[in-house]
Amino acid sequence: MPKPRHEPVRTCIACREEALKAALVRVVRAPDGSAVIDRTGHAPGRGAYLHRQTACLEAARKRRQLERNLGAGVPPQLWSDLASV
Repeated sequence: MPKPRHEPVRTCIACREEALKAALVRVVRAPDGSAVIDRTGHAPGRGAYLHRQTACLEAARKRRQLERNLGAGVPPQLWSDLASV
């Protein structure tokens, strides 16, 4: 019988619930100090995870969670891109 595969678990910065890494979207601080969506999940740099649900995105935006966790400014375009991911 094969050994079960390890599934990484991460925490959403908005609701603080744990979920599988594949169920969350990762945002990283790029080397130039801006925040970008990490579509591969493996980009270097400081990262933060969010659920794709509107409630989590709005809570993180309202409380400025990404700015605090990444230490970077988050442009308005990033929020609209996150809503469409």
